[in-house]
Formats: sequence, structure tokens, C-alpha cells
Amino acid sequence: MFAHVPNHEPSLMLMNCGDSVQARPSMGAWVLYGLGAENQNLPGFIAMVPGGMPIKDSENWQSAFLPGAFQGTFIDSKHEQLEKLIENITHPHATTAMQRRQLDLLSRLNAEHRAGRLDDRLDARIQSFELAFRMQTEAAEAFDLSRETRAVRDLYGSGVHGRQTLIARRLLERGVRYVQLWHGAGQPWDNHENIEANHKQLAAEIDQPIAALLTDLKRLGMFDDTLVIWGGEFGRTPSVELGGDGKSKLGRDHNHYGFSVWLAGGGIKGGTAYGATDEFGFKATENPTSVHDLHATVLHLLGLDHERLTYRYAGRDFRLTDVSGHVIGEIVA
Repeated sequence: MFAHVPNHEPSLMLMNCGDSVQARPSMGAWVLYGLGAENQNLPGFIAMVPGGMPIKDSENWQSAFLPGAFQGTFIDSKHEQLEKLIENITHPHATTAMQRRQLDLLSRLNAEHRAGRLDDRLDARIQSFELAFRMQTEAAEAFDLSRETRAVRDLYGSGVHGRQTLIARRLLERGVRYVQLWHGAGQPWDNHENIEANHKQLAAEIDQPIAALLTDLKRLGMFDDTLVIWGGEFGRTPSVELGGDGKSKLGRDHNHYGFSVWLAGGGIKGGTAYGATDEFGFKATENPTSVHDLHATVLHLLGLDHERLTYRYAGRDFRLTDVSGHVIGEIVA
């Protein structure tokens, strides 16, 4: 892979939203817009970040000019208790019947306000209230890992990444269309110092959960129609980074010229390596792949034509891949 610039913010926007400068809908929002939701009682797009927000915050899962119902729902997956995972999932005072009457009244007031107006934001807000009400029963079951066997929970591990990865599988199993897992708040893998020890620890935290997810998807017969993507917005240089005093900090700087992303399941040809960097591991020289190419391929694997999945906005038909990108047929089974 290659990106455009060696800075987190624009590269995160490029990888997640297809544009490094302008506010554009995220890939999850485009997928939800194109395929729709399978479960009306859970959000169709969920982003889990243990400990808080990543760099660029919720812009990573924004809907931008797409209707607000397609934006990602943020969950701080460091928590284990449902009430902390999902704020206000239980009402401290009102019963379910009372809440239903409140929402019915609110719906009538909103209908009066909306009469004669065309406002997608109001529609998205109304949908969010209704979805939140329906989640009170469905989400409690989906996020309850005690319903899994001890063997399955041990397979994923007891750490935060084991828990959030198992939750992700349960959400996918219940029809959530797009689930995005982050390693943690900020930029945990941005190791300009002591990269060997830091990356070793980070890799150890997610190695077991990732292996468990792939194994579990196969066990449940979900592997062939679930696409798993792992990667970041760019890589690290093959050369060591020096401090202001000229001494090595045992870290690596940003490198957008050549980095790796892997995919599994969902129509991917297993065991296939596509492209290569130069002999130094610095720049993609064999089959260099753009982010638009990756997005076009992902949409293709999900049954969508990236050139036809468009949305009319500001007098133009926009798409995730802008005006470029091609499907990498060599990695498609």
C-alpha cells in the first residue's frame, strides 16, 4: 500500500473516508448506505475504541453528507459493565411502557415540526431516539459475554481486546453490518521510540483475539461472508529515528510510501501476497496499491460496484473512491 502524506490526520481520513482533505463519509457509512441494516434494533455501524477517542475522533466514522443514520456509533470498549459500555442503556426512572408513550408524543411533535420542511438531520435524530429505545433490550443480550461458553471466552482471552473482538463477532452474528475495532485511544502504534518493545507488547495484545476471531468465524460458518481487514493509515520507516541530539531513540518515523494491510474471509484468496516494497522495505515498487484501490476491492467483495455506489451532493455524484480506484482481482477468490 501507499498513502499521500506522512501525517496521521490526513492519512486517517484517507484510509477511513477516502479523502485526506475534505469531510467525506467513512467507508462504514458507505457500506451501510449501500447494503442497509439487517438488524433494526442495533446500529448498523459500530466503532469500538478502548479508553477513548483515536486521532481525528469521530470523524473516522462520520457520515458527512450522507444521512446521519449511517454514521458509526462509538463505544468505549474498555468497560465491562453494560451501563458503562453504552450510556443510558437503562432508564433510571421510567418503565418501558412510559418511555414508549414519551417517544410517541415526541414523534407527533416532530411530525408537526417536519411538516413543510425537508431536513435529513431531523430525520436522523428521530431515528436515533427510536433506535436507542429498541437497543435497550437487544444490546443487553448482544454485549453479554456470559452467554458464551467458557471455551469460547478462553479462546479470545480475558483482556480488553479479547472482549471487544468477541463482542464484534456477536454483533456481526446479529446483523450489524460494519464493526470497526481500534487498538486504543490516540495512536498506540505511533512508536518513535523503543519500537521493538512497544510493538512487541501491542502485537501480543491482539494476536490471540485475531486468531480467535478467524477460528470462530470458521466454526460458525461465517468466514466466507465476513470480510476481516487489518491495517493502519501508513507504516514505519526501515531506518532508525534520531533525536535532536543525533542519538538513536530506537524508534521509527512515519512512512506512507510502503506499508501492509491484510484481509481474510469474505471472498479473499487465502495465502496470497500482492505487491512488494523495495529491498529496503521503504517504498512499494511492485504493484503499488492506493487506498482507493483497497476501497474499490472491499466494496466489490461486499457486492457493490464502487463506481455506481454514489450519492448526489452539492451538484455532484460523490463516491468513496472519488474518481479513481480499481478492483485488485488478483486477491479475489
